Amino acid sequence: MNEQKIEEQDSGVELEFDLVDPPQKVWRAISMPEFRERWLPKEALADPDAIAVTPGQELRYRLRDDSPPFLESTVTFTITPNATGGTCLRIVHELTDVRLDRMAKAAANSNSPLLMLAA
Repeated sequence: MNEQKIEEQDSGVELEFDLVDPPQKVWRAISMPEFRERWLPKEALADPDAIAVTPGQELRYRLRDDSPPFLESTVTFTITPNATGGTCLRIVHELTDVRLDRMAKAAANSNSPLLMLAA
């Protein structure tokens, strides 16, 4: 791994890596469950199967947090060959839980009853 680029978004994080391994090897690492399990365990997945696949290029999984409030997100892996014969791996992890949309759209002056938290 030579270079890493991190870019934050409103609802997620985007990472980019230049790897020395060829695209075929990287594709196997992200797409085959027996290899993927080493770094992305099935317990982190909301569904063990990918929700979108473009063979050899892009793969998307749905994840679920293992602690409350158990938010869901998606992680998208995109691989492209680089100029040195290696691979450019782009990872985009985004929060996609519908509960976040409801929380974000609630007005600050919603005229709803005041809730008190116990100490």
